[in-house]
Amino acid sequence: MLVDFNTLPEESRVWIYQANRSFTDEEIVELESKLDMFISNWTAHGSDLESGYTIKYKRFIVIALNQNLNKATGCSIDASVHFIQQLEKEYNVDLMDKMNVSYKQGDFIAYKTLIDFKKMAKDKAVSKNTIVFNNLVNNIAEFNENWEVPASESWHSRFLK
Repeated sequence: MLVDFNTLPEESRVWIYQANRSFTDEEIVELESKLDMFISNWTAHGSDLESGYTIKYKRFIVIALNQNLNKATGCSIDASVHFIQQLEKEYNVDLMDKMNVSYKQGDFIAYKTLIDFKKMAKDKAVSKNTIVFNNLVNNIAEFNENWEVPASESWHSRFLK
């Protein structure tokens, strides 16, 4: 059951998929249509899943699920992963690789491998004040408070001295 992302309870579970490139405006329109269709039909053992999504910075697909109503099951999570993998193929984009880092450089969103980010931290090309995207947040409350944070307040801090 598709609902507006902003109406979901703060404890709703989130999954964040970061793209290795920005989506075009045309792709965003297509993605929204595909996400509407997928989420409208997303179920767990035949029960509707109250969920929504948002696309941030033309680069992040965030899917949220109100687990107070129904919890995601192995099959429903598999279905969402399969859906994301289909998007990867269709748009020739990487959405599943968790070993990459996105961060802000002014208004630009940069995307680097973890190895490159570590090297940049060592070379002081990024600092503890660099705004990073902590895609490990678990729910909407954490997403709102701890998704875009200075590197010093995220798991990224281990690379900064």
